[in-house]
Amino acid sequence: MQTLLKLSAIFAVVISLTTGCANHATSYVNPQTDLSTLKTMYVRHFPSDNSAVNEDIANKLRSKGVTVTTGPELASNKFDALVTYVDRWYWDITMYMLELTVTIRDPKTESPLATGNSLHASLTRKSQKEMVDEVIDNIYNSLGAAPGGNASPAPAKNEVQSNVTAKPVVPQ
Repeated sequence: MQTLLKLSAIFAVVISLTTGCANHATSYVNPQTDLSTLKTMYVRHFPSDNSAVNEDIANKLRSKGVTVTTGPELASNKFDALVTYVDRWYWDITMYMLELTVTIRDPKTESPLATGNSLHASLTRKSQKEMVDEVIDNIYNSLGAAPGGNASPAPAKNEVQSNVTAKPVVPQ
């Protein structure tokens, strides 16, 4: 009887730790895109962003050797790429970034050249900077980041690279 109670308790702890725990990170780089040729980028800041996500994205891109400008206005065609982002925040005792999607676009057509996404629910949450780092690193580590390189193949769009999901996160 005690063994059954112990097993039930362990099972309950495992279930409680994994329920609601969702995280994944994806990236996709267009096979015709060589990110190493994109030397100047413009990160478009959205007025609704009060957390300076654009600044964290710009700083991470600078660490990759890219010259980056950021601001709220539309970028001119003098940049090699336009960077846009969508950040989703969630309340669970404190506000935290639930999901971040960053898209590197052609500045003339605004068509996507590369995109990355990171989603971390409450139990696996990361700081804003860690989310930005994860997304940008995943984009640059994709196969399309350096043609002829030996990086692992990029997943198909929306394919999950790492996944620990017990139940889906429902947006509010």
